[in-house]
Amino acid sequence: MNIVLPSLGDIDEVEVTEICVTVGDVVSAEDTIIVIESDKASMEVPAGHQGTVTELHISVGDMLSEGAAIGSLSESEEATTAESAAEPAPQDARVESEPEQSPNDAIVAVPASGQQTVQILVPDLGDIEQVEVIEVAGQPGTVVSPGDLLVVLESDKASMEIPIEVSGTLLEINVAVGDQVSAGSLLAMAQVEIQLTSDTEMAAQPESVPEPALAGTPANAAKPSQDGSPSQVRRSGNDATVYAGPATRRLAREIGVPLEHVSGSGNRGRITKDDVKAWAKAKLNQAANTPSSLGSALPVLPEVDFAKFGSVEEEPLSRIQKQVAANMHRSWVNIPHVTQHAQADIDDLELFRHSMKAEAQTRGVKLSPLPFIIKAVCHTLAAHPKLNGSVSADGENLVLKHYINVGIAVDTPEGLVVPVIRGADQLGIWALAEKAQELAEKARTKKLALDDLSGGTFTISSLGALGGTGFTPIINAPEVAILGVGKSGVQPVWRGEGFEPRLQLPLSLSYDHRVINGTDGGHFMVTLVELLGDIRRLSL
Repeated sequence: MNIVLPSLGDIDEVEVTEICVTVGDVVSAEDTIIVIESDKASMEVPAGHQGTVTELHISVGDMLSEGAAIGSLSESEEATTAESAAEPAPQDARVESEPEQSPNDAIVAVPASGQQTVQILVPDLGDIEQVEVIEVAGQPGTVVSPGDLLVVLESDKASMEIPIEVSGTLLEINVAVGDQVSAGSLLAMAQVEIQLTSDTEMAAQPESVPEPALAGTPANAAKPSQDGSPSQVRRSGNDATVYAGPATRRLAREIGVPLEHVSGSGNRGRITKDDVKAWAKAKLNQAANTPSSLGSALPVLPEVDFAKFGSVEEEPLSRIQKQVAANMHRSWVNIPHVTQHAQADIDDLELFRHSMKAEAQTRGVKLSPLPFIIKAVCHTLAAHPKLNGSVSADGENLVLKHYINVGIAVDTPEGLVVPVIRGADQLGIWALAEKAQELAEKARTKKLALDDLSGGTFTISSLGALGGTGFTPIINAPEVAILGVGKSGVQPVWRGEGFEPRLQLPLSLSYDHRVINGTDGGHFMVTLVELLGDIRRLSL
């Protein structure tokens, strides 16, 4: 008989993260055949009947949907005899009168329902590594349904509610307020009712025979224990089995960590993101401590006892300040920065902007110079796409993006955050003003969503309200350029026959000198200055 994937509820597809049996294994109805995982939970799929595994149709990493064929099972004589003896006499007579089925008429007979313990995991967090649990709403023993709140997580920049995606009963909560978790971390365990396909006719399949063991497969390959958990994880040769979720695998690919060399600390030997990071950190420390690299290490700053010189007090940094410090340090030591300065004549722009004040008040929008600068930057990036790119992870290519998402640096009471205006090149001046005002308000009230903080291709940092004629903004990696905007001021400008007082806007462009050279930066600044000097060009 065929083993099929049971009902997945409202989940369309799941990934096969572990295969717990091999062809030829004898299993009971409760033994786990495979482990599947969605983006929020993992679940063990039982055999459903006692017998011998004769064929497996899936591999680790396959994406399956409800009703997919997992493999074939040959029932044992004992199981068949026991089932026949348990059936009432009238049914026995009916079965005996039925013609013998051919292999092409195989009927799947699995339990119609049952209970399954599932894990509820932290979903993919994008480029955020860790978040803090700030609220636990679920309680062990409560009956839950999809959409019920389980926990609330908070990063340095935003908070996110994690709902429950299954119907059932919470068995245990595995986190507490204050815990730091990452994508794939275990949040809770729940017991759910599963509906298994019953008497489902499968497509014609030829009768299969047990496959011989693959060459190179170790004799002590992973076998399921009585509770369905693997007794050993294979990590040698070409048949290495790795138990890790999609987010963990993606992180390992991004930073170049071979998962087969990583020891898992999670449930059933599962490899977590923390395991991947720990392995990478150990390798980096090992490399840093070798004699050949000691001379290139950054010198350590001396510790100073400031209390010796007078009264002091310590004010703890906020999480946002710590994260910004780490990001800026990483960018500064890894990216060769070059900064070019220029001034744009915005006298005409300001005259036009002030003439629109009445309409701005009617719209309820504050029309500052920023939306004009964003619009001009979008036009300039379209003309000079290299500055809208990113360096590939291996440093061998420049990734050119066919979209323009502009980040705007916003100062908040807890530190600097950079929300992103997606598709900024597709918006007009009014729409940009509204979006910038909305994101700035959300940033100051800590209402930004994760999507508001990711996907930027170019950043603008404006210090115009504070003053200054120029500064060196640090690139917001993985972007390759950032524009700093100073405070405008009236200066005498030669206009052919004499000097005229004109409003000048200081601009500072920092760029990654690995892929952007001085000519690229110079052309960018020339185009930007021309656009800001004559905003009519923005309509061309």
